Parts: sequence; structure tokens; C-alpha cells
Amino acid sequence: MTAIDDNLAYEQSSGSGLQNHLGYRLVEWSENHAVIELDIKDYHRNRGGILHGGVLATLLDTVSGYAVCYCPVPGNVRKSVTLTLTTNFIGAGTDGIVRVVGRKQGGGRKIVFTEATAYSADGDVIGTAAGTFKYQRGSDDPNGIPRDA
Repeated sequence: MTAIDDNLAYEQSSGSGLQNHLGYRLVEWSENHAVIELDIKDYHRNRGGILHGGVLATLLDTVSGYAVCYCPVPGNVRKSVTLTLTTNFIGAGTDGIVRVVGRKQGGGRKIVFTEATAYSADGDVIGTAAGTFKYQRGSDDPNGIPRDA
């Protein structure tokens, strides 16, 4: 199993409580890049019947964090926290799969910048975000730290 396969499989099987509750899944992950998907369910919708903005913001934030935290060393992880996230709600997701793509844009050793774009099932852009993230201790090293540390 390659590092990409190992780390993706680990993340898919050990999702956070929020990930398990909302049901999004990490489908692509590599250095400076991540993609998550969500099948829109009734409980993801607002009173108007469209994808709730809070859910969309969560997806944009999450994919951005993944984009800066890929680790090529099997068994190691990188962690970050969101410092800022500017979101733009451009369209509406109503049914099907929302696909959200995140990319690292640059930064330094501890502070990094991201962009993310969310697409409806029809391929229309429904949201974007720009983020600033700070690596947690040890995670500024691309080789990360052991999962249990």
C-alpha cells in the first residue's frame, strides 16, 4: 500500500464525529490537494430546501484543512487549525453529490493559505473560500508526527 492509499484509507475509516454525523467523505488526497464529497440529505437542507450554508462552510473549511495536512509518511499525520475562513455563497446545492476541492496556495513554515471551491451535482460552482491555517506543533514538518503523539 502506498502512503497515499494508507493515509486516505486511515482518514476514511477514522472520521471525526462531525464527519460521521454529516456523512462527507474524503475521496482524493495528495500534497497540497484534497477533495471531499457529500450526498445531500434532507437533514443537510435549510428551511428553503437547499444545502444549508453552515454545512457548505464546514465542507469548505474541512477540505482546506486536508489540503495543507497531507503527510507522505505512512502512520504519521499533520494537523492544523483554521485561523480565518472567508466564504462566498454563489449558488445552491439541492440534490445529488456536492464535490468540494481544496488547494494549498502558499505560505510559510507555520502559516499557510488555501482556496476551496464547491460544485453542485450539475458541476456549477456553489461556493468558494479562502483560508489561513496554522500548523500544530510538529506538523510544520512535511513528514508529520506519529498518529498517537
